[in-house]
Amino acid sequence: MDGSQPPSPSQRSLAQSTAVTTSESARQRRKIATLEEKLQVLEAGHAMKKRVTSYYMSQGRAIRRMVTLYDSIEDLIGENDRRCETENDDVTIDQDRLQTGYVTLGNVVPWLQERTSELEYEEYVQMLKKLRQGADSARGDDTSKLKSLVPDWVNREFKPNPPVDREDKHCRGFVHDVCGRLLCPTELDWQNPIIKAGIRDRVDGYIVTEMSWPIFLYEKYTADQNNLEQGLFKSTLLVQAFKAIFTSPSSAKDVDGDGDGANVIENNRRAQKDSSGKKVKTHLRFALSSVTSWRSVDGEFDYIQFWRNIVDFFERAPGRVAQCNVSRLLTWWTRKVFGTSRRAEISDTAMSNMSVNALARQRAQLDDALFDSD
Repeated sequence: MDGSQPPSPSQRSLAQSTAVTTSESARQRRKIATLEEKLQVLEAGHAMKKRVTSYYMSQGRAIRRMVTLYDSIEDLIGENDRRCETENDDVTIDQDRLQTGYVTLGNVVPWLQERTSELEYEEYVQMLKKLRQGADSARGDDTSKLKSLVPDWVNREFKPNPPVDREDKHCRGFVHDVCGRLLCPTELDWQNPIIKAGIRDRVDGYIVTEMSWPIFLYEKYTADQNNLEQGLFKSTLLVQAFKAIFTSPSSAKDVDGDGDGANVIENNRRAQKDSSGKKVKTHLRFALSSVTSWRSVDGEFDYIQFWRNIVDFFERAPGRVAQCNVSRLLTWWTRKVFGTSRRAEISDTAMSNMSVNALARQRAQLDDALFDSD
């Protein structure tokens, strides 16, 4: 008999006659239980997928903060793949930047390389998409945070009249006298009415681009034209912005001392990877400007190139003198933001007199006295 043919009436009758009669309600309960098990499996799979998605997005938040502010994850991975597949040592500066970013990415997201080799293409694409969403979300959060905090800091320190509006960014930038002074290139004198008018009117010779260091980057907001490295990246506003993003907004109120005395930098990988706060400088410039939404170009000012100029200052320092200066600057940032520990300076005598050690000696003495009495 062809197996594809339906059973005959006699066969159906035989099958029914051998069936053991059971309660209909019991059969319905078993069907419901089977359906519930299937639903649980589906829900578990959905929940797992949701957890994985949330994990990727949370991990991605570190990318814009610690790896690169603009470059895509795909470009970082692509440059590393290119280097693995070619022996050509002739690379461009941009390719070097991408490779440096890829190495940093591997330190910040250490599981990424292994995970990319395990996933199917569609899963791989989805993973990168979620990482990118997390990265861009963090950048948006940081931008929004500084947008409201920076006016308070500027108003407190400079007491401008009128004060910087916390809500209306159109009143910032070169329109506002204090914001304009902070954004002014170091080679120009904002106090000169002709220069101030030229900057505001974007007259030739006074056009502000990313090729000038703005004065807000400098300690006490003053630059020495004969030594432009002195005081660079040491301003109070920079320290406040770094603390607001990487520690907490409340910690930004205390920037006069050398940190809080806790030497957490040695155990804080995030701080070790970006203790200079390179991305903070770009975000702070945006917060002081009159631009209302994040974009890479503001008039003649290119934020991407500004970011690269900052990165190159730290990572492409020419010669030993410049490298030593960068090292000292990073040490200054470490101390300024996270403090230092004086534990190593505590003498053995002082340590032995501390109550924990003193109590241990007392207990030992009691035990010795009891032993002698026995």
